[in-house]
Amino acid sequence: MAIPYVRQFDFEYGRLDQVSPLIQRVVAENPGPFTYTGTGVYIVGAGTVAVLDPGPAIDAHFDALKRALDGREVSHVLVSHGHSDHSPLAQPLADWAGCKTYALAKAIPTAKGILGSDDDLGFIPDVQIADGDTISGPGWTLDVIATPGHTSNHICFGLREENACFSGDHIMGWSTTVVSPPDGDMEDYLASLKAVRARKFDALWPTHGPPVLEDVTGFIDAYIAHRHEREAAILARLEQGDETIPKMVDTIYAAVDPSLHPAACHSVLGHIIKLVKERRVTASDDPPSVSSVYRLAD
Repeated sequence: MAIPYVRQFDFEYGRLDQVSPLIQRVVAENPGPFTYTGTGVYIVGAGTVAVLDPGPAIDAHFDALKRALDGREVSHVLVSHGHSDHSPLAQPLADWAGCKTYALAKAIPTAKGILGSDDDLGFIPDVQIADGDTISGPGWTLDVIATPGHTSNHICFGLREENACFSGDHIMGWSTTVVSPPDGDMEDYLASLKAVRARKFDALWPTHGPPVLEDVTGFIDAYIAHRHEREAAILARLEQGDETIPKMVDTIYAAVDPSLHPAACHSVLGHIIKLVKERRVTASDDPPSVSSVYRLAD
């Protein structure tokens, strides 16, 4: 099942756009192979607002957010997960606004540079939130949804009034996400996809790229199917005698820019760790790694 990607949307860096009755967006100028056009920062509400994923510490971007928020009260600064394209501006923005930052606990460090944005290990939220918590303000209500997978501390936020989900890097309209061990976990990721699907949202607002506004359930189904297809491709390469992840990636990702192959190796590792746990694949090392040798289990 092909994922019905959505890649076109109207934006300008630093411009404040009203994208729904309760949601505004400012896009930071940090484009790249993992951030697409850049980090989309969402402002929820009108007079008293919450800011989601303030983004990278870029002076021009911070200035754009200050202009967008001028004259309003910021009650919460929320962070989906601690990567350098999401969280570095959270504490400076909260200090400027006189409020607190909210997120789950600090993530486990991943391999430097693999995801195109390093872990922001300096970010520790003022308030640790958890699955099932509710954050609200005048006219808006956000449900905290734990969605481990891309990172162990990834969360999404459900906007009740619009039946919409701020999906961070968990589900993106323009691409799939990288699930990179040890912090990323493929088994958790698939379970989290199903948890979001079960809520039957009408819209997904990812941190990068355009929203998914049509057939959200079908889009997530395609996301899940893609992961199952990738798993099948890995098993097929093992059956053909490929015993290392780089060799599998050379074939499975032959059409992908080679500069992205290191990230692909970690994504394949995420799949293989799941297969090892299921005793469908054996590994030469414990814990398995990109450099391990793999075979189909007897």
